[in-house]
Amino acid sequence: MITVVGSLNLDYVVRVEHHPKLGETVLGSDVELHPGGKGANQAIAAARAGAGVQMIGCVGTDPAASVLQANLERAGVLTSHLLARDGASGAAFITVNPSGQNSIVVAPGSNHRLLTTDLQATFFEQTSVLLLQLEIPWATSLTAAQLARQRGAKVVLNLAPAQKLEAADLAHISTLVVNETEASILLGRAPQNVKEALLEVAALLELVPEAIITLGANGAVYGNQNGTGHVPSFAVQVIDTTAAGDAFIGALAAALAKQSSLEVAVQRAVAAGALACTRVGAQPSLPSEAEIDALLRQ
Repeated sequence: MITVVGSLNLDYVVRVEHHPKLGETVLGSDVELHPGGKGANQAIAAARAGAGVQMIGCVGTDPAASVLQANLERAGVLTSHLLARDGASGAAFITVNPSGQNSIVVAPGSNHRLLTTDLQATFFEQTSVLLLQLEIPWATSLTAAQLARQRGAKVVLNLAPAQKLEAADLAHISTLVVNETEASILLGRAPQNVKEALLEVAALLELVPEAIITLGANGAVYGNQNGTGHVPSFAVQVIDTTAAGDAFIGALAAALAKQSSLEVAVQRAVAAGALACTRVGAQPSLPSEAEIDALLRQ
């Protein structure tokens, strides 16, 4: 069982000719509403990639709350530990340009009201992989990591949105996943190419047992005690990059939950991320296990 402790947002998506500069107003398309949030996206991505998944998170008492919960349940994600707090659910405001690149502002809402005291040890009894991000309070994520590790689970942290953490904060993390920007937050420099990324993965291994740096169109690099490696990306027509990273993380977690090697898990994750770029929206773009298998066979 994969347990995701993280965020749920309702995404408000507008398509624009270009992202607005400071002080600039641009006209866009009609607003599209899509369930999202890094936690929920990754939970659904893992479920579609073939894993059993439960979600621990917090919604508000607004109309968005029922939409967010129902969407998880339709994907087969268990929601018995989903909590409600007075006020607004989380929301994300996303602009997407013609090349599929996005710019995002997140209003955390109820996500920031998920507390350490909301977590019970029994929530993690069946957990083999715990999946964390940084859209909820770090203290809550840290408590979840401690509880899961006490039960022998692997803890995967996606360091997004980027946040500076100290080495002590990573003591319970088994697998750290960052992009170039997030790597620079931890190491003080961003990799400019695959060769530099491999060196930075080696540096991250001084902090955690396993590390992955995603490189967008260049795929991803990874490392653990067995060495480092590079998985190139797949040639696809990019329509919308929203949730490509979440597709990567969900597929990675699903493979790790099935005891796949890190190399195989990253291969599946890169394929999932590429497929997500070929469709519009966050959760609607997340690929199935069969689609990932088909792309890998190609």
